[in-house]
Amino acid sequence: MKKLNVLVVDDSAFMRKVITDIIEDNSDLRVVGTAKNGQEALEKIKELSPTIVTMDVEMPIMDGITALKVIMKEMPLPVLMLSSLTKEGADATVRALELGAVDFITKPSSIFKMNTEDMKLQLHEKLKMASKANVKSKHVFKPEVTASDKKVFNFKADANVNNIVAIGTSTGGPRALQSIIPFLPKNIPASILIVQHMPPGFTKSLAERLNSLSEITVKEAEEDDILLPAHAYVAPGDRHMKVIKNGNVFRIKLTTDQPMTGHRPSVDYMMNSLAQLQIKNLTGVIMTGMGSDGAEGMRNIKLSGGITIAQSEESCVVYGMPKSAVNLGCVDILVSLEGIAESIIKAVGV
Repeated sequence: MKKLNVLVVDDSAFMRKVITDIIEDNSDLRVVGTAKNGQEALEKIKELSPTIVTMDVEMPIMDGITALKVIMKEMPLPVLMLSSLTKEGADATVRALELGAVDFITKPSSIFKMNTEDMKLQLHEKLKMASKANVKSKHVFKPEVTASDKKVFNFKADANVNNIVAIGTSTGGPRALQSIIPFLPKNIPASILIVQHMPPGFTKSLAERLNSLSEITVKEAEEDDILLPAHAYVAPGDRHMKVIKNGNVFRIKLTTDQPMTGHRPSVDYMMNSLAQLQIKNLTGVIMTGMGSDGAEGMRNIKLSGGITIAQSEESCVVYGMPKSAVNLGCVDILVSLEGIAESIIKAVGV
């Protein structure tokens, strides 16, 4: 296998050395250069033509977000962000994913924990995955909505939920979701449940960002949330999300059950819980992401009488999860990213 050439961008000389050592511990990876800020990174990309870039966020002269904008516009290539675990770090990471970064890894609280076997394995795997990503996949974005555009319909807490839409996604998902959720009308008579593979903290930033862009209400799911129409609920990092029927209403339950297909939250876990309920109209949507999480859930939604929608290969950053569902023969509608919102709207009968 040809080695993957990596450019390491970080303002800390110590971090550049640590990251370089970790990367070169894998025989398939090679660091071809380093840069101490975004401006230097742009120059090094032109000079060295790396396969992939690891990009810190906070740097002098030019920060990682600014550099990422230029990279995606002028010389698109896979970028893996290095994120801090702070709220500001999570917000910046969601913004980076929105702009086209393929994925991110979190810097541990102590710089010396970078060298653990878990961190090494995660970095190696994410670099290899990101190197195969389709960074030129198309996305459609709407500008931020004003307060007057939102939440006009005051549904009662006991409003009958006759439509539930379950969306599962992973790598490339935060950006892809911005081509769907903001395009759903504010009076959509459905509750939307979203599982995005992300660590704790980052899912809250993702929900807040989607809420600022959408006419419907988007929030990070909380224990015992009652499903309301025109509301979307994002599963929190490290918590499975399922739905139970409680009298007339549907409620969200969050659990720390064992990971499914290596994930918590898991798309299969959410979709399987919904397929077991007697829901008048249930729609499953599987989108860009690595692996097979959600394929079993999509099959069970179809078996329960629901509609299943999958994102097409050419519009995925990574065509793994949708491919697995297609291979199971349980996909009713295969559509490009820009057609998913319209397919959801038709499925729920708007």
